[in-house]
Amino acid sequence: MNPTSSLASTKPFVRPKQSVSRLAGVTAAFLAISMASTVMADENVNLGVSIPTATHGFTGGIVYWANQAKKDLEKAHPGLKITVKTAANASEQANQLQDLATVTKINSLVIFPFESASLTKPVAQVHDKGVYVTVVDRGLTDTSAQDAYISGDNTAFGKIPAEYLAKALDGKGDIVVLRGIATTLDNERMDAFNSVMKDHPDIKILDAKYGNWNRDDAFKVMQDYLTRFKHIDAVWAADDDMAVGVLKAIEQAKRKDIKIVFGGAGAKGMIKTLMDGSNPMIQANVSYSPHFIYDAIKMTAEARLKGEKLPATDIIPSLLITKESAKQFYFPDSPF
Repeated sequence: MNPTSSLASTKPFVRPKQSVSRLAGVTAAFLAISMASTVMADENVNLGVSIPTATHGFTGGIVYWANQAKKDLEKAHPGLKITVKTAANASEQANQLQDLATVTKINSLVIFPFESASLTKPVAQVHDKGVYVTVVDRGLTDTSAQDAYISGDNTAFGKIPAEYLAKALDGKGDIVVLRGIATTLDNERMDAFNSVMKDHPDIKILDAKYGNWNRDDAFKVMQDYLTRFKHIDAVWAADDDMAVGVLKAIEQAKRKDIKIVFGGAGAKGMIKTLMDGSNPMIQANVSYSPHFIYDAIKMTAEARLKGEKLPATDIIPSLLITKESAKQFYFPDSPF
């Protein structure tokens, strides 16, 4: 109905008595069509989920929550189909995207890219086929290839540790950094960390190398740091799995100069260590839960079932975790 047309008439409207039954019939028919449309929407939403394999604790949590979302949502919406694919590397994920588009014939996609740059074109090709795309966490280098982006707060993830370390070191000292994988989110974290450290010229960042969010790789990087640098005050490991590798390297080298190892993401083992105070180098953490993949799948599926779109960007806050607040971030039954 055009609201301006109804305002243009000043005569009172009297509904003919004989039209009531016809109106009821039209209303019933409309409701039937609406119900049928809802069922058709359920049947027509074919959602693909593309994520990395469980190469470390965080991605283990991603895989767990993605499969949990599939189980819960397919039960809630019998017509909804969700296909979860895991990839060990970027090229495998790119190939899986083609299969999801051409063989599985998805019309919606939730993707946690293995890498940013190398997955941008494959995702764009799927998007060009008319597939609705939600990108999670590791953003693409060209955002026109996506419809929505859901992530933790990567700026806060880099800023919070930098502020904590600067204060804990009283504005002076030597720090080494472990980065994740070459992705947009890793760049955001590093840029945020550096922006804080610019205000503390007496803190020197000795080096920043990629540890690939992996315990073994982080162990090797830290071994290199310990060999090259005879004095280190603190380590920004930027991930709890990498922090485990860092701590192992420090222990083997029997170094006593390192005061703090700051990980990230709130893995239950690291939070338990923080709560117990069992390792004096573990003094704080920052939240970043893999549960957001569940949220992303749920939000995308339910929006598409309604024929709706998600907001272009949805950022989940990252928070400082200290010994005093650790209990509220500790989930012993979680896979991560």
